[in-house]
Amino acid sequence: MKLMRVGEAGNEKPALLDADGKIRDLSGHVADIGGEAITPAGLAKIAAIDPKSLPELAPGRIGACVVGTGKFICIGLNFSDHAAETGATVPPEPVIFMKATSAIVGPNDTVQIPRGSEKTDWEVELGVVIGKTAKYVREAEALDYVAGYCVSHDVSERAFQTERAGQWTKGKSCDTFGPIGPWLVTKDEIADPQNLGMWLKVNGQTMQNGSSKTMVYGVAHIVSYLSQFMSLHPGDVISTGTPPGVGMGMKPPQYLKDGDVVELGIEGLGTQKQSFVADR
Repeated sequence: MKLMRVGEAGNEKPALLDADGKIRDLSGHVADIGGEAITPAGLAKIAAIDPKSLPELAPGRIGACVVGTGKFICIGLNFSDHAAETGATVPPEPVIFMKATSAIVGPNDTVQIPRGSEKTDWEVELGVVIGKTAKYVREAEALDYVAGYCVSHDVSERAFQTERAGQWTKGKSCDTFGPIGPWLVTKDEIADPQNLGMWLKVNGQTMQNGSSKTMVYGVAHIVSYLSQFMSLHPGDVISTGTPPGVGMGMKPPQYLKDGDVVELGIEGLGTQKQSFVADR
């Protein structure tokens, strides 16, 4: 299934995209796309509904594909070819950092370049949405705890992230720096999360063209690894790293400016398109 949330910010309706590309209203069956609705039992309940029995919704703004995210966890330097372009060595364990949940926005919402920004950068990433509580999970069972996948744009301000004191979080958590969606695609639709094409364009020019197959640590390993340190709950989102082609890795580096348009997508998970506007 492709689950989504449609409507103005703060007033989205839960919905699904049917086989004909029509948006169907789920609000008569679930409160929203999150919490109990994305547990195995909740997803089974939605799957049992005949999509044609649901009212059709007119296309409109698409919100973040999941609500109630308690943790937005990111994995750094998780693509061997991306690590190479930044001059970093492949880490011996996953690099974990947090992105503020207040950064989450819809897939096509305007992204604000924060005041004082010099180096706002792009990163297309595979997002993993947790569907049931995971704690001390073995890797062989880890995908049982996944509700589905989404496109995640890990927008980053590199000067905030790496050139100022402290941790990466402040360069990752600016308002609007976390577009997710358009859909939460349930895991049964994705045969292999480690074989998905990923791409990103800036003003129509392809910057990233990679695949999740070059991830150093795969989805199952990441879910298992994280669960050793913290419980993962339904609605938590893990952004699993980016392939090469980010602005920081170019010679000379290239960063986003007021008026730029970024388009990105992942095979089977849909696309995003954002205008970048200076936050004055």
